[in-house]
Amino acid sequence: MHAYRTYLYTFCAVLVILGASFALAQDNALKFKLKPDATGKLCFNCHAAFKEKMSKPFVHTPLKKGECTGCHNPHTSTHGKLLSAANGGVCYRCHSSVVPSGAKSVHKVVGEGSCMKCHDPHSAPNKENLLKGGNELCFECHKEMGTTLSKVKYRHMPVAQGCLNCHDPHASAKNPYLLKSDIIPLCVGCHKTDRPMFAKKHMNYPVANARCTGCHDPHGSDNPGILYNTVHKPVATRMCNQCHEEATSPNPLATKKAGTDLCRGCHNDMVNTTFGLNRVHGPLLSKQGCLSCHNPHAGKQKGILRQPMAVLCNSCHVDNMKRQEKVASTHEPVKNGQCTACHDPHSSNYLFLTKKSLDIELCADCHDWAHHSTHPIGEKFRDPRNKNIPILCVSCHDAHGTEFKKMLYYPKTSDLCVQCHEQYKR
Repeated sequence: MHAYRTYLYTFCAVLVILGASFALAQDNALKFKLKPDATGKLCFNCHAAFKEKMSKPFVHTPLKKGECTGCHNPHTSTHGKLLSAANGGVCYRCHSSVVPSGAKSVHKVVGEGSCMKCHDPHSAPNKENLLKGGNELCFECHKEMGTTLSKVKYRHMPVAQGCLNCHDPHASAKNPYLLKSDIIPLCVGCHKTDRPMFAKKHMNYPVANARCTGCHDPHGSDNPGILYNTVHKPVATRMCNQCHEEATSPNPLATKKAGTDLCRGCHNDMVNTTFGLNRVHGPLLSKQGCLSCHNPHAGKQKGILRQPMAVLCNSCHVDNMKRQEKVASTHEPVKNGQCTACHDPHSSNYLFLTKKSLDIELCADCHDWAHHSTHPIGEKFRDPRNKNIPILCVSCHDAHGTEFKKMLYYPKTSDLCVQCHEQYKR
């Protein structure tokens, strides 16, 4: 029944497209007052190379029917190649349904109207007039994913067969990442959770309704069972009951304790050290505690961070992300997304959770300030603008970068100097 409905839907969609194409061709014939055969046949008199295109396995319907005016204006146009509309605007006349109204996620190239990055508008050796077949086309843009999958020990079978097993190439009406359905129904469509082997692999915990991507990389990894490459030790050793109630309990997925108290059981020394310092990172004080930044089971990132460090930090520190869009010279650790090069992610005795005092001591880990300038710097020299603080590196430079060279606060060195040396203002 499902196969019949799919066939019927496809058949109806084809009829709609053909109907739209026919109506458009009729409109264009009247609009341009074309002679009976003054469409494809006449065009081929000059564009002889298109006869070769007609011999390819898959030919775009308007070209097959000789209706070049379905996409091109035969006289003049404000768009390249005499197209009758800009980029995807031509395509959407017939293919308006590829992006559902209010779609949850849209493929970037589709949103840009760059249909021809994937499709040949005339003919191609692949179905749907695709420039290349299978994953090869996807990896043209998603190069990092292609490189990763070529190296991992274990690849998810649907990925190896084709990205479109799980993703819609144009848009997804209700799901992120162009997924055809939500993660749980997508996974259980292939992985039958009622089988004894499934229960055994998951230590008899009822995970049928859990999000599989909390532990498994949906594309592939170097670990059996495509577990993410970084796995929390209790998961790796199948000791789920270190954190969760027993599988036979009334509430097996509940954790034995909440927030940081749960993590303290294994990471007691780290937790004690963290809360023994003067300033504690805000997320650790929340109900989620450590889980604000770390995955409890497995993840792609070192330290099982939920996201790459720069993305994770900037999800709260949005101002720093916006700042980076304007900077002329970026501080190297910031550029590389290594926030922990200067900051402690858990706690510190220093302002802004820096690893060392926010003066010469911190900067000197990378910069030999003694050879940097002859300008007086250090505790002995007070800032004329505020006698309570000394002249430090951050008196002249912003550690995250500015719109000006050398991370200075002003466009010209002279503009910076006269902030203290007012007698030289002009």
